[in-house]
Amino acid sequence: MQALRIVPTILYYDKVADFHAEYQIGERDLLVTNEWLYMPYVAPLGVKTNVIYQEKFGAGEPSNEMIDAIAAEAGQYEYDRIIGFGGGTILDICKVLSLELPEQSVDLFMGKAAPKKLKKLILIPTTCGTGSEVTNVAIAEIKSLHIKKGIAAEETYADIAALIPETMQGLPYQVFVTSSVDALIHAIESFLSPKATMFTDMFSKEAIWLIMNGYKAIAENGEDERLKYMKDFVAASNYAGIAFGNAGVAAVHALSYSIGGAFHVPHGEANYQFFAEVMKKYAEKDPEGKIKQLTVILASVLDMPADEDVYGAFDAFLGKLIEKKPLRAYGMTAAQIDEFTVSTVENQQRLLANNYVFLNDEEIRGIFAALY
Repeated sequence: MQALRIVPTILYYDKVADFHAEYQIGERDLLVTNEWLYMPYVAPLGVKTNVIYQEKFGAGEPSNEMIDAIAAEAGQYEYDRIIGFGGGTILDICKVLSLELPEQSVDLFMGKAAPKKLKKLILIPTTCGTGSEVTNVAIAEIKSLHIKKGIAAEETYADIAALIPETMQGLPYQVFVTSSVDALIHAIESFLSPKATMFTDMFSKEAIWLIMNGYKAIAENGEDERLKYMKDFVAASNYAGIAFGNAGVAAVHALSYSIGGAFHVPHGEANYQFFAEVMKKYAEKDPEGKIKQLTVILASVLDMPADEDVYGAFDAFLGKLIEKKPLRAYGMTAAQIDEFTVSTVENQQRLLANNYVFLNDEEIRGIFAALY
């Protein structure tokens, strides 16, 4: 059995200038980024390259329509490498752009076209959440269906992942929180996955410790304290990405795609809304399995006994950083409890297969109902 696989070469630099000194961003590259990242970090380097600003094509998380529009613009340039320099939206878009694209990218996401890699891919994350730089997963909203779908294929791995904490310094606090919560949930879901190994557990546990240690410092000293911990958060996001890239994520992500796709809820925030309820259901169905180990880990980082309400305390602690809302606050209706249940079961089996314990349709419906 394969215990661990890391495909991209992982690089670390303190500054973008250090990366450029070694890898020379140039005229045969296509740089996909945001203008607010390009101006402070790339423009001062004086490079000549082909640049696409993602925000020109819309805000928020990637959609098949956004990918198609960016691909059309990319077709105007000649290039050998794609450099994705940005958050999870940009990294996932660049994974798709590195492939041979059908007339409509939706065909890749719906399995109607097979992925074939054409371009070398370098990914530089500027948020501390997705871990996308080391995974083979690309997620997009399928606009016509109001759902999120993922591609998970060998061809969507980056060739190089470069970690540069300098790029996180200007990250707005709310974006920092929603992205790092996503990384925390990656680490926890991959730890509980039936595909987890002793090697993925090592990355999962270290990511949990680093993120929670940083959160405790922020809770004690204020939101600016995060700036002292950016190297830790960048590393934790990467470790969690390695863990879930091997072991997968599960029901928390599978259920969260419902409100993410329908109401454009930021990915980390959407995951947080479902986290505690899914963990409660897991613990109810199999309290003596691996979730018992997770309970001990979380109790330790929270400095509390493991036989108390650890998940309630964990949820309350995270609630100091990110707001917990009823799903109806996002616009969900009672009728969508059944609609989202059916959609999750039909469209997210790739993720539900990684559940700690099997959740049947009625149990999934119960989670939506409890959070409504």
